[in-house]
Amino acid sequence: MSSLQYYNEPGAGQKHSDLCHYSQAVVVGDIVKCSGQGGWDNTGALDANDLHRQVELAFENVDRVLQTVGLRGWEDVYSIRSYHVDIRRSHDKFMEMLNRRIPGHRPIHTEIGVPALAFPQMMIEIEVEAYAGNN
Repeated sequence: MSSLQYYNEPGAGQKHSDLCHYSQAVVVGDIVKCSGQGGWDNTGALDANDLHRQVELAFENVDRVLQTVGLRGWEDVYSIRSYHVDIRRSHDKFMEMLNRRIPGHRPIHTEIGVPALAFPQMMIEIEVEAYAGNN
């Protein structure tokens, strides 16, 4: 058995962990790796008709998972990978949210257009890595 520490935030994080057999975050030394966070609410519900709300909720979910591990949230992120089912429609909203959440901080970021994500209603998924050494 691994000595790594795995975390799930209560609500949708634990629900998805149980449903899909994975953890929301793992701590590897001073690094926290966060599983992809979609635009679901705290119950796990997704609104396939509201792309911009999914982007907002995905940002909130990243914050919630990082805070569950004991980090501040987006301020500790150094790497972002975002997956977009409709990158042309979600890119501007994603950039708006990034600028709003961490205006003075610029992590590395790779933005990827994909044909589909894990749940059929998902339009966005954000995967991050964060530095825990400051905490």
